[in-house]
Amino acid sequence: MQKIVFITGATSGFGRACAEKFAANGYDLILNGRREERLEALQKEIESKFNIAVLLLPFDVRDEKAVFTYINNLPAEWQNIDVLINNAGLALGRGYFDEGDLEDWNTMIDTNVKGLMYVAKAVVPFMIQRKQGHIINMGSVAGKQVYEKGNAYCASKFAVDAISKGMRIDLLQHNIKVTAINPGAAETEFSIVRFKGDEISAKKIYEGLQPLTAEDIADVIWYCTTVPKHVCINDLTITCLQQADAVYFNRNK
Repeated sequence: MQKIVFITGATSGFGRACAEKFAANGYDLILNGRREERLEALQKEIESKFNIAVLLLPFDVRDEKAVFTYINNLPAEWQNIDVLINNAGLALGRGYFDEGDLEDWNTMIDTNVKGLMYVAKAVVPFMIQRKQGHIINMGSVAGKQVYEKGNAYCASKFAVDAISKGMRIDLLQHNIKVTAINPGAAETEFSIVRFKGDEISAKKIYEGLQPLTAEDIADVIWYCTTVPKHVCINDLTITCLQQADAVYFNRNK
């Protein structure tokens, strides 16, 4: 029987790289994203490259009603979800707390925290029914260490860390694995979104570094799902060689 992976935020970055990695290894894909045209283009590309099936769920994870409506109405043949990659998330703005934009704060918390919880809550019953499954929650080094001007984004990723720990405890009785993946500096659309399209500011984040790529993170996630059944990798923090944590870098001059 073909295995199924459900990936949120699949239209770019880590999500897209995970879609390609899992498809290459024979998984059928449930792909979620807000940008339906991008999802459709990705579906065509993957189905033409790999002998697998792709189901699209074009909803915003912040929309509680949409999350549960789409997932609760999955066709029976798509309900046996082996892996959930809770990847949808973003950073918006990078200013001091007193300069913070309330709309940015709400968007980050609604996406990174509530959206992640909604999707997991909707998918978990399918895993409980089968007494197996693996949830990958996308955290960040920003969920391990607070840095200047990180305030609300760091708070949202600290929440992901706590939620992952809570899930792991509560779902232990159902044989469901929970892994938190915490990337450091990775060059994707992340910084362009954070700086609201300002590509010059976004590029400065990676100056003097050979940062992680989306494919690096997809490889790590794939590895976490391929260890023996009795093994669960609980928490992994991944940085490039030139990054020690959320604050310290050794940049090439």
